[in-house]
Amino acid sequence: MKIGVLGTGTVGATIGSRLIALGHDVKMGSRTSDNEKAAEWVAKNGGKASQGTFEAAAAFGELLFNCTMGAASIEVLNQAGPANLRGKVLIDVSNPLDFSQGMPPSLTVCNTNSLGEEIQKAFPELKVVKALNTMWCGLMVDPNMLQEGDHTVFMSGDDEGAKVKAREILHAFGWKDENILDLGGISTARGTEMLLPIWLRTWGALGTGVFNFKLVK
Repeated sequence: MKIGVLGTGTVGATIGSRLIALGHDVKMGSRTSDNEKAAEWVAKNGGKASQGTFEAAAAFGELLFNCTMGAASIEVLNQAGPANLRGKVLIDVSNPLDFSQGMPPSLTVCNTNSLGEEIQKAFPELKVVKALNTMWCGLMVDPNMLQEGDHTVFMSGDDEGAKVKAREILHAFGWKDENILDLGGISTARGTEMLLPIWLRTWGALGTGVFNFKLVK
């Protein structure tokens, strides 16, 4: 599959590299076609890796990942171009974090709204699935780093077909079906995004991001 990854940070690089290891062709998108971080990532990942602008990555991908900073996500998707997003699945791993007042960051939207919903409203023909935003990026692509993968990943989205495709990607990353919890429509992203304040404080208390939540019932 051709997959576009929007964002050149650690999350985008980690997800993009794992997708290539699984046999997919991946184009990493950034504001410019010659982004240095993207070029380094391409050099490390071989012939199935390429880079371009956000617009080029969105046009390339049959499926897309939003790995940008939440505060910039809407702007990035506008640069990607609505025509390049139309009808595609976007797995949104971003969070609406505001670092302007230092650490720990606050949330730019919460309680009655979420970034996932804002993206869906702004691009109604895009099929947004919120997932993987409640953990460190290493666990996103390799859940078996902890407890033989026996912990929880949440998923939110309005389009059932899109969630089927997202689930397939999660399975390929190593997530067990019984640990993928579909919370419902995209409005449920409010809950997973609001996990970030406790997640960040847990990271601070433990001194590591290598942990995850597990739902026990």
